[in-house]
This record gives sequence, structure tokens and C-alpha cells, in this order.
Amino acid sequence: MQDKHWFLNRCDLFGRLRADQLARLETHCRLAEFPRGTLIYLPSDAGECCFLLAVGRVRIYNVTPDGKQSILAFMEPGDLFGELAIFEASRRDEFAEAAEKTRIVLIPGEVIRSLATDNAALSFGITKLIGLRRRRIERRLRGLLFRSNRQRLIHLLLELAEQFGCQTGRGVQIAFKLSHHELASVIGSTRESVTLLLGELQQEGSIQIARRRIELVQREQLAKEIEFSPLVAGPVPVHGAPSGAMTQLGAAARSVRAEL
Repeated sequence: MQDKHWFLNRCDLFGRLRADQLARLETHCRLAEFPRGTLIYLPSDAGECCFLLAVGRVRIYNVTPDGKQSILAFMEPGDLFGELAIFEASRRDEFAEAAEKTRIVLIPGEVIRSLATDNAALSFGITKLIGLRRRRIERRLRGLLFRSNRQRLIHLLLELAEQFGCQTGRGVQIAFKLSHHELASVIGSTRESVTLLLGELQQEGSIQIARRRIELVQREQLAKEIEFSPLVAGPVPVHGAPSGAMTQLGAAARSVRAEL
């Protein structure tokens, strides 16, 4: 079983650290496991550390006043989340839940702040990561305000393909399974509407769905339909390559690396 050093050493963000700095970071980190459905943190929890997802998948969400989930983001292995703890120890604003059995490296925010002070490359990488996530949120918010359900769903599928896509012989497959309920929770729609729209897109030949995995067969045409501009430059990883493994950082950090 890999230890925390293995995971930290394969995270591009922390790959900017010197050996002595990485050893210092490892000293203050700890590994934790969460069964599927377990809350990792919830609103009002103290945000004193951030999290590096090592194994599994995490769902970040809010709960609306009428009790419905509003999914903000999905985290895959290699992603850093709860990152506001890097800047200050404040209360959490959202829920983080293990969508499947999950292993996480807990990293004290004050330790990363100290290391960033001594390492300009780490500081710059963190700034890029936060900036990319802010741009994603702003882009999604514009989509929720001004687009139809179909356009919002297409936008989400393109965004997920951009972040978690694997190239196949026919198109780009989103690397993890998604339920219709999860998709509806992200775009502010209903499960029934999402089911109808997915069927419509599949009938048109734009997507293929098998075992809850969605493959974008006509990605470019879908992007033209809603004037979607990718935030991350570069090719989608080849299907079967370790794009979701800890041999590289997750979606957000991949774009940080590309911009450095």
C-alpha cells in the first residue's frame, strides 16, 4: 500500500518543492480513508487543512434551502480541494462527500503557506490553480443564468470532458460514471429532464452512453453549438493512460502545469 510520501511525490504541485521541503511537508501530513457516502467535511467545520485526493472520487456540493443537493464539483485522484485553508483558517462553506471508497492526504494549510513563502514556484502554482477554478465557476454561472437546459447539459459534458476526458477511438469519454441525478444537480434541472436530453443527444449521434459512462462522439460540433471555449489547452489523454492516477496532478493542476 502506497504511503503519503508516494502520493505527495507524484503530485505536480508539490513536485516544485526541494527534497528537504517535501520531507517537511510529509512530516505534517496524514492519510485518512473514507467509505463511500461518508462526509469528509461539512459547512461550519474549521478549514484548517486542505486535501489531496489519492484514491477514489469526491463530490463537492451545497444543499439548497428546500433540501436539494447542488453539486459544485467532482474531484478525481490527484486533485487538491479544500484549498482555501491555504490562505486562512476559516469555516467551510460546502459539503465534501466520498462518492466511493476514498483515500486522502490531509495537509495543514499553515504548512503549505510556510512552504509557499520559501518557494516561489509553489506559490505561483497555487495561484494558477485557484484562478482556473474561479474561471470555471464564473463560466458555469453564466451558463446557468443564460442558457436552456440542453445548452447547460452540453456545457457540463464538455467541461467534464475537458477536465476528466480520455481519448477513445470514437471520441472523448468522461473517465467516471455519472448518474442522471448527479448531472441534474449540477445544472439545476431535474433527473427526468436530463434523461430526456441525454436520449436526444444520443439519438442525434452526439454522445454514446454505456454503463453510465458518457462518451462525446461529436465533441467539436457540441462545442460549436454553445460556443464553448476550453480553458485548458492541449490534447485529451489517450484512453487507458494513467491520466487519473497519481502520476500527474488532476484536472486543475494539469492546466497549471501547461501554463507554467
